[in-house]
Amino acid sequence: MDSRETAIMAARILNNKKGIDIKIIDIGEKSSFADYLVMASGTGERQIGTLADYVEDGLAGEGVTVRNIEGKKESGWILMDYGDIIVNILTREMRERYNIEKVWADCDMETPDDWQEEA
Repeated sequence: MDSRETAIMAARILNNKKGIDIKIIDIGEKSSFADYLVMASGTGERQIGTLADYVEDGLAGEGVTVRNIEGKKESGWILMDYGDIIVNILTREMRERYNIEKVWADCDMETPDDWQEEA
């Protein structure tokens, strides 16, 4: 499975578990640390913790293991490092505050409408 397929799988897991405003950002040409960012919000700290657990378990079931997890649900932001893919799960408030999509605005972004068709 290549990094794009893994990013789509993570995004689908988040979508199936009611993640909000899910996006895949292709940062490969602009970044040396990863190829894709997967962004999602949750309604609160409890949900972002649950979403992170689902992503970790779902990808592990496909043989993709997380290298590192930074942040805790209480912080409002959980970052999951899968090497070429970074999964960011934030509360709405934290996502608005840090506005990561604006930093990567010149990169290609996909929403569920884009990758659901590939199923």
